[in-house]
Amino acid sequence: MRIFGRLYDWMLRAARHRHAHWYLGATSAAEASFFPLPPDVMLAPMVLSQPQRWLRLAAWTTLTSVGGGLLGYLIGYFLLDAVLPLIDHWGYRPAYETAVGWFEHYGFWAVLTAGFTPIPFKVFTISAGAAQMNMLLFVLGALAGRGGRFFLVSGLMRWFGGSLEPHLKRYIDVIGWAALVVLAVGLWIWKG
Repeated sequence: MRIFGRLYDWMLRAARHRHAHWYLGATSAAEASFFPLPPDVMLAPMVLSQPQRWLRLAAWTTLTSVGGGLLGYLIGYFLLDAVLPLIDHWGYRPAYETAVGWFEHYGFWAVLTAGFTPIPFKVFTISAGAAQMNMLLFVLGALAGRGGRFFLVSGLMRWFGGSLEPHLKRYIDVIGWAALVVLAVGLWIWKG
């Protein structure tokens, strides 16, 4: 199955589109509050196609992700009762309760760490709002965590992307399926 290969080819084409930065920003903001795909999927090919803009793309992805994270925070803060059935439906309830516990104990550090995990960021943003975490600490943690992740991805693609790209294209389906397995096992361990 070449699902990831087709997605990768589509993302490379989208990365060259004249409105690509808006697509990247929308994906980044939506992922932090409700969308399932991480923005890295679009950020990496965009840096490959425009390596000279790696800093700008990483900064844009970070800022739009934090903006989307604020939306997730507000959803958790004001609409938790309406959102809990969706969290249950998506199977994120154990992750949500763990995240709320983290925010109550670790605050800023929980948000910073959440920015790097493969667990959907929306779980953490909604949980932070539900836990009524200090909003300034939330924003600072999100900037540090998401910024660290996106600048790392962008920088790696900038400096090593050209040499990695042929291998990435060749093995993208293996990498994609392996990442899904790792994510599933990680969620299973975390829920357990």
